[in-house]
Amino acid sequence: MGFKNLTGNSLAVIWRLTVVVAALAMLAGLAACGGDADEDTDVTVQPAPTATTAPTAQAPAPEPTAPPAATPEPAEPTEIPEPTAEPEPTAVPPTVAAPEPTAEEALAAYAAENANGPGAIFVGDPTQLVGPPPHDGLMFQFPPELYTQMSGLALAGSEQLGVPGHMFIYSSDYYQELISKANLTNPTELVSSGETIEIQHVCLDRQLPPCVLMQTYLIPNLAERTNGQVKISVTSLAELSIQGPDTLTQVRDGTLDMVNIFTGYVAGEVPSLEVQSLWGSAPDWETSYLSLTDLSEDVDNLIEDATGGSMVFNRNWFAGSDQWMYSSAPLQTVEDYDGLDIRTNSSSMSDFISGMGGNPVFYSIGELYTSLQQGIVDAAAYGALLAVSARLSEVTDHMSGPIIGFGYTNNVINKDVWEGIPADLQQIMLEEGAKAELEGLRLAPFQNVAAVQINMQQGMNVIPFSDEIYGHIQTVVLPQHVIPGWLSRLGFPEENAEIVDIYNDKSSPYTGIWINEDGTISQVEITKGPRVGQ
Repeated sequence: MGFKNLTGNSLAVIWRLTVVVAALAMLAGLAACGGDADEDTDVTVQPAPTATTAPTAQAPAPEPTAPPAATPEPAEPTEIPEPTAEPEPTAVPPTVAAPEPTAEEALAAYAAENANGPGAIFVGDPTQLVGPPPHDGLMFQFPPELYTQMSGLALAGSEQLGVPGHMFIYSSDYYQELISKANLTNPTELVSSGETIEIQHVCLDRQLPPCVLMQTYLIPNLAERTNGQVKISVTSLAELSIQGPDTLTQVRDGTLDMVNIFTGYVAGEVPSLEVQSLWGSAPDWETSYLSLTDLSEDVDNLIEDATGGSMVFNRNWFAGSDQWMYSSAPLQTVEDYDGLDIRTNSSSMSDFISGMGGNPVFYSIGELYTSLQQGIVDAAAYGALLAVSARLSEVTDHMSGPIIGFGYTNNVINKDVWEGIPADLQQIMLEEGAKAELEGLRLAPFQNVAAVQINMQQGMNVIPFSDEIYGHIQTVVLPQHVIPGWLSRLGFPEENAEIVDIYNDKSSPYTGIWINEDGTISQVEITKGPRVGQ
C-alpha cells in the first residue's frame, strides 16, 4: 500500500494524527504481540527447622559385683563370627552441565540483550526494534519520544490512516540471510595482530543517512572488532570531484579503494545493472523491497564481472528515497509536465521523465541546488529524505509524487585491496557489514514514513500523484518508455539476453510485465508480492 490515494490535506491530517494518537496505539498493539507478562508465582515458605532437644543425663552404671567362687567348667569354644562385608560405597551422581542453548535460543538472547537501540534485531518480538538510532543526526531533529512513536507506527502501519507497515522486511528471506551472515552469536575470532589496513570509502554524499550510518555505526564497530587494524575513512563524490558514472571504472582500476555504486549512474557502461533501477516498476514499498532483494545475488555477480572481481562488501539501504518532482510551480496533471526541463539522476529516470512529457537534463548532486535556484531546470527528480539535506525547500515550493523506490546501493571494495586483507579480518568485515545492513533496515520504517513529514515541516506543499497520473505511469511510462529504453541500451534482442531472462524470472512476477524474445512487452499475472491476484 503506497500513498497514491492520499491528497495533500489528508497527508497533513494523517501525520498530525500519527503524532498525537496513532503512534501510541500502534506501540500498544506491538507490545501485545510480544507475549503476556510472566504471572506471579506463589512461593511456599518452608517452616523453620525445629530445635533439637538436648539429651537427658544418664546415671552412671553400678560397678560390677564379683561372682561367688566356684569350680569353673571347661568353656565351650567360642565361634568367631564371619566378618561382615563392608557396605558398598554410595555412588555420588555426576554433576550435570546445563544444556547448551539451541541456535534459536542463543539468537533470542542476543535480541533481548540488544533490544530497543542500535543493534536490535527481529526474532519474533517487533517491539524490540523500536528505539533510537546510533546517531542523533539520524533522528532528523525529532524529539526522542516522538521519534520512538513514529518508529512504532511506521513499523506496524495503520490501514485506517493509510500508513503502510514494514513487517515485510523482517519476515523476508533476505533479512534472515543477513542475520546468518552477521554471525551474531558466534562471531569470528580475531587472529591477526599488527596489521594496518586503511581504506578510503567514497560515498555518494557523506551527509546522506546511509553514509552517516556507516560513519557512526559500521566503522566504529569494525575498529573495535579488529583492535584498530582496519580503518575506513569516508569521503564524497563531490569532495573528490568524481562523477557517478566514473565510479565503476575507478574502483576496477584501483583509483578508488572502495566506493558506493548506484546502478543508475553506471548504466551507460553496464546497462545490465540497471535492472535494479527501473523507475515506475513498484507501486509500493513492499514490492520494491522484495523484488530488489530477489535480484541481489544477480546484481552482485554483475558488479563483480564489471569490476574485475571486486568485492560487494555490503549494501546501503536508502529508505525515504521515493522520488518526487521538486518544482516551483505545482505539477498536478500529466499535461503540467509537458515540455518541462527536469533534472534526472539516471538513464531510467530520463526515460520516466520523457514518458511524462518532460525533457530530462542531467546535473550532479553538487549542481542540483544551483540548477533549481537559477531556473536552469523547471523541476528535479530527487529522493524525499535526501532533499532535506540538499535544502531543496529553499529553492522549490512543491513536491509531486511519489515514484516508489525502497532499494539499495552497493559498497564495493577493489579486488587487490580486498585480497590483501587477512582472512579473519575479511570475515569480521563481512559480519560487521551485515550488522550495518540490519541496522539500516531497523531504521528504514521511520525514514520511509517520516520523509514526507520532514519536507512538510520545511514548508513543502505535497501534491500526491492523481489516479490519472498513476494510470499513465502503468500504461504508458513503464511499458512504452522505461522498459523499452532499457532494452535499447542493452542492445536486446541481439545482446544481453541473460539479464532479460533474469528480469523475467525475478522481476516480472512482481511487475506483471514480461519481455518477449523479440523485445516486445506483454502483460502477465502478478504472482509475487502484495499485489498477487490484482
